Amino acid sequence: MKWNELLIRYGEISLKGRNRNVFVKKLRNNIKDALSDLPTVKIKPERDRMFLFADDKRDMEEAIARLPYIFGIQSFSPVAKCEATLEAIKEKALDVIGADETAGKTFKVEIRRTDKSFPLVTGELQQEIAAHVLKSFPELIVQMKKPEILLHVEIRSEGAFLTAKVHKGAGGMPVGSNGHSILMLSGGIDSPVAGYLMMKRGVSIDAIHFASPPFTSELAKKKVMDLAEKLSSFGAAVRLHIIPFTEIQQTIVNQVPDNVSMTTTRRLMLQIADQVRAEVGALAIVTGESLGQVASQTLESLTAINAVTSTPILRPLVASDKLDIIEIAQKIGTYDISIRPHEDCCTIFAPSNPKTKPRLEKVAYYESFSDFAPMIEEAVSNRITVELPLQQQDEFEDLL
Repeated sequence: MKWNELLIRYGEISLKGRNRNVFVKKLRNNIKDALSDLPTVKIKPERDRMFLFADDKRDMEEAIARLPYIFGIQSFSPVAKCEATLEAIKEKALDVIGADETAGKTFKVEIRRTDKSFPLVTGELQQEIAAHVLKSFPELIVQMKKPEILLHVEIRSEGAFLTAKVHKGAGGMPVGSNGHSILMLSGGIDSPVAGYLMMKRGVSIDAIHFASPPFTSELAKKKVMDLAEKLSSFGAAVRLHIIPFTEIQQTIVNQVPDNVSMTTTRRLMLQIADQVRAEVGALAIVTGESLGQVASQTLESLTAINAVTSTPILRPLVASDKLDIIEIAQKIGTYDISIRPHEDCCTIFAPSNPKTKPRLEKVAYYESFSDFAPMIEEAVSNRITVELPLQQQDEFEDLL
């Protein structure tokens, strides 16, 4: 069975009013970027749907494999084209229906006539096609509401177009349609899921990661790059900023009491993230924090950490259960990467007995004995920026 094109249906975009064209354009650009290495693919957007064409069968198959991961697509269907004649439509309907298992399944024909010059009206055409299909596939059961096989036939001036199989899309909004943010990407399970959920709401992201060599390994850096690469598969490239954090972390260990050192670490990370945010023009900072999950994520700890910036901090997992977070991580393909045994700087330098209710004035007092400002500036200016997705394995190796 050769499919001539794909019909792409919008999700929430369909609910937009006068700004709909902005969202459609963003989705088109995201699809175009995601399929940029498929030379025969062409995209034609319309107000309430989008069409994708590919002359090469392999390009079409690869497009079908990638589209489910692009936010903003509610669903899509392979479309077969034939001449706009009754006999051609009836024969093509058999090809489309026969491409999948039919035994015991429910069935319905749905007609859309955009070309009103077609000689049969909708009801007549529906009856003719349904009778022809049932004659060849008598095991099908006609059902008007929610059939398992919905044969949709559209009559246009340039021909007839038939679909029967619906592929589920990622839903959400096109990445980039709701602004830009910085994601604090640790390498654990939570932060990639937080990035995924914000991307699903249309937020494009730069990711920031803190490395403390020689205490953190090159494999830990590779792990984070793989996570950022995975996030880049959801409709928009992710840029990763790797921050040299060793000097700052050693100063914290030497100058700040152990029980509040994690609070200070998070405060300084947030200040660095805020400077990078300003440089790249992002509007907010995204974290994978879940309320009460660890000592640094109590309300008291988050209050002390937030005090260093007035920038909005977005925490999409704040009320999520750990098992729910793991389930999403497994679904999106980040879980197996996150559980690789390569620790990040927060894990390696984690205090044995952290305060769960740190007092802001005490934390600020301990920090006042060290001049962190120039160290923050140096860390920001010496960061390594990686453009993802990387196309070749040796690009990874050059950066490690």
